[in-house]
Amino acid sequence: MLELEDAVESPPCCLSSQRCAQAPQFAVAENLCRVVSNEWVNDEYKHLIVEAPEVALRAQPGQFFHLACPPDQHGAALLRRPMSLYKVSPQEATIEFLYKVQGLGTRGLARLRAGDTLDALGPVGRGFAVPANAGHILLLARGVGLATLTPLADWARSQGVSVTAVLSARSEGLVMSADYLRQAGANVLIVTDDGGTSEVEHVEALIRRTHAAQRLDYVATCGSNRLLQLLQRLAGDLGIPGQIALEQHMGCALGACFACVRPFRKQADTQDLTYRRVCWEGPVFDLQETVSW
Repeated sequence: MLELEDAVESPPCCLSSQRCAQAPQFAVAENLCRVVSNEWVNDEYKHLIVEAPEVALRAQPGQFFHLACPPDQHGAALLRRPMSLYKVSPQEATIEFLYKVQGLGTRGLARLRAGDTLDALGPVGRGFAVPANAGHILLLARGVGLATLTPLADWARSQGVSVTAVLSARSEGLVMSADYLRQAGANVLIVTDDGGTSEVEHVEALIRRTHAAQRLDYVATCGSNRLLQLLQRLAGDLGIPGQIALEQHMGCALGACFACVRPFRKQADTQDLTYRRVCWEGPVFDLQETVSW
């Protein structure tokens, strides 16, 4: 493990409620991790488990690692690939990733076998910030976006916070981690395209019923522009704070190259724009300040 710094000071928080607050420091290291397993979950996704050094085990929900992907038969990816944390198990000294095999980098990751070494830079970025008084939170995810939100369920269980997880996918066969979320105590609701239940109107009605039964104090989403727009409108209407974890191509993942800059509203109640680095000011941002794509 090659330490980059003992502690990297993260930038001022982008959340409107904490705009001038100084974020906690977090360690960043180049972690050389031994692969425990790298198995197919379904026809598109794999689940990677690696043994990790102590620095990596400090990762918080919403943070990510910048992975050096091995080459496949077509060559090697020039840049590392950002990968959201799926699970961290300090007792087992492991971290886990859930990823879709679809490009040069992830095809290289898919070739890893037990005993191989994965170079994982991190943990990097700003994670989720659930209000201290939250008693019930909503996780709304589509596809692999679920991987980013799942650690919040483990956090909620440790804090005695109720979780409702709405999982959206093209079909039942592509729904992942439902059992894992249930084991973490979440109320899991599945909506699918082929079942005709993933339309915005149906999901909105589902969330409104959930809120009516037990007030939601915080919402989080990842992986879908359509669900972002829905949750922005719904959370604004119901007065619920929320955040989104964004996916973005990156260069350095340390805020230096500005390759992952995208526009954001300066504040939730304005259309005036500013620009922020997803790797450094995020990848988790205020729901209402995020501009849809």
